[in-house]
Amino acid sequence: MDNKTICFNNYSFRLFQLMIGITFLLFLTNRTAAQESDSASTFKKLSITDSIKTDSLKIKKYHSPKKAAIFSMILPGLGQAYNKKYWKIPVVYAAAGGLMYSFQFNQSRYIKYRNAYSDRLNGIPDDYIGKYSNDQLNTLFKYYNRYRDLTVIGFAALYAINIIDASVDAHLFTFDVSDDLSFNIHPTLINTANVNHYTTALSLNIKF
Repeated sequence: MDNKTICFNNYSFRLFQLMIGITFLLFLTNRTAAQESDSASTFKKLSITDSIKTDSLKIKKYHSPKKAAIFSMILPGLGQAYNKKYWKIPVVYAAAGGLMYSFQFNQSRYIKYRNAYSDRLNGIPDDYIGKYSNDQLNTLFKYYNRYRDLTVIGFAALYAINIIDASVDAHLFTFDVSDDLSFNIHPTLINTANVNHYTTALSLNIKF
């Protein structure tokens, strides 16, 4: 088997694994940021007037995760455009282009070695007589068949990730996940229940 071919397939498979890992990490980071933002918001004290204004603002800025997911189902990258994450569109299509090239590469060689193996078994002269044995031809066409199938799985995974990413981004569209944090330390009193008296301590307040 050609060493360049093996290296290409190994590189393509590792690149796809890296892409899946990065996407999963971004997805996990977004979820964590959303949970932190949501937890912080529960501690905010709003008056009735502020609550009404906040609710009205949320309604105006509502961003539909369902719509983003449907857009990405219809056309990969369209949901990312709806979420105004335009930089993700070239990433989606670059990954799709790489998978398409890998599919064509492996499919063409799978057909070539499969036909040669079939001709060899039927006693028909082929282009690899004296170069590859029957077992080697059998190994070759199975090898390319496996990587072709992995590429198809990669397409399905990319399509699913594209939809999930659009839906998650739509959920986070109105969340404030800025890095504007502040904290202060001041003295306080802690009631010690078992001896029924107060103890001095320091209190740390973090504001999101």
